[in-house]
Amino acid sequence: MFEYMGDRISNAIKNIRGLGRITEENIGDALREIRMALLEADVNYTVVKEFINHVKEKALGAEVEKSLKPDELFIKIVKDELVELLGGDYVPLETKKNPTILMLVGLQGSGKTTTSAKLANFLRKKHAKNPLLIACDIYRPAAITQLETLGKELNISVFAEGTTSPVQIVNDALKFAKENHHDYLIIDTAGRLQIDEALMQELKDISESVHPDETILVIDAMMGQDAIHVINGFNEALTLTGAILTKLDGNTKGGVALSVRHLTNIPIKFVGDSEKLDGLSEFYPERMANRILDMGDILSIADKVEGIISEEEALDTAKKMKKGTFDLEDFLTTFKQIKKLGPLENIIKMLPQARKMGLNNINIDPKDMAHVEAIILSMTPYERKHPEILKASRKQRIARGSGRSVEEVNRLLKQFEEMKKMMKMVSSGNMKMPF
Repeated sequence: MFEYMGDRISNAIKNIRGLGRITEENIGDALREIRMALLEADVNYTVVKEFINHVKEKALGAEVEKSLKPDELFIKIVKDELVELLGGDYVPLETKKNPTILMLVGLQGSGKTTTSAKLANFLRKKHAKNPLLIACDIYRPAAITQLETLGKELNISVFAEGTTSPVQIVNDALKFAKENHHDYLIIDTAGRLQIDEALMQELKDISESVHPDETILVIDAMMGQDAIHVINGFNEALTLTGAILTKLDGNTKGGVALSVRHLTNIPIKFVGDSEKLDGLSEFYPERMANRILDMGDILSIADKVEGIISEEEALDTAKKMKKGTFDLEDFLTTFKQIKKLGPLENIIKMLPQARKMGLNNINIDPKDMAHVEAIILSMTPYERKHPEILKASRKQRIARGSGRSVEEVNRLLKQFEEMKKMMKMVSSGNMKMPF
């Protein structure tokens, strides 16, 4: 998502490099390129026009500070306007009321049921909530079964009463939640292929019955400009408090994310960034702007690491790297923790200058990672701590035990030694990272 658009914007800004000052003439080409990049990404025309005008106005009216070069100032202005376009400030989900009631609405096929489960999983992990999923999609074949299957996989309770009236279901679920100490209720409502009167009336009835604290629209990010009409349609009937964009890990142009807040005033609260049940991330406008401009998203990486790698473990690993005592036992532990973060290429894409360095197209085969793990697990604990003792006979034994070749064992050991040297240099401050 956003890669093509981000690259076009970055290339446009490159043309300003080396200039002594910003003038209307020398930023003209850059603004035209940015305009085309945004339009091709399916950003609403009105939004693009306003964005370009704001950037131009601020760039021409800005005084270039001595600490900044003209291109750096222009990048800052573009980034600030992107942040503003994406919503400005982060808008958190309501989590303080007990119980908190959240109603998910949307068209059929937007990923509402899966998103309900992802959201329950997020709330349990991030906010230590005891969520209850409520199955109110009584029309779509197997919708209730799907939610129950997802709940079972996550070990999260699901309340279902078959094809009973949705209003009755949510009221019974509320009683059940109080009796069983559930502090967060997520209502998975029915959808349609398009907005119709029957759908809206049912959603209004549920809303008037339990007065949800949040009404969130789940919307497919690949819808393009039609998404704005869908948001406005639901908002007129229900008063939405936020939106969740799904399928942002797919081949979407991303224009919807840049248009939603500006045209509807509905904040984006989450984005679906993978098909896995932990593939839901809070939406931070500044972080997204950084990713569009290839400035990296280190804070989101930190969020993913939180809860998987403790601060104590991280500090211990850093000390070992600095001292040069980081061994294969430590590497195996870190390797297992990194695997829990999801596809490694998704993490690499969040690094600063990832696209510039060509890291955005990296595909890491899970089999290769499994082979590395198998080789290390075939070593004795002493060999992992002292890989320097690994001579020919030991390497042959490790190769047989892991089902790999001696050449692969040698390659891993060589790569590990090179990585150790680099980590020691970076940790001691003797080497600058390429970003």
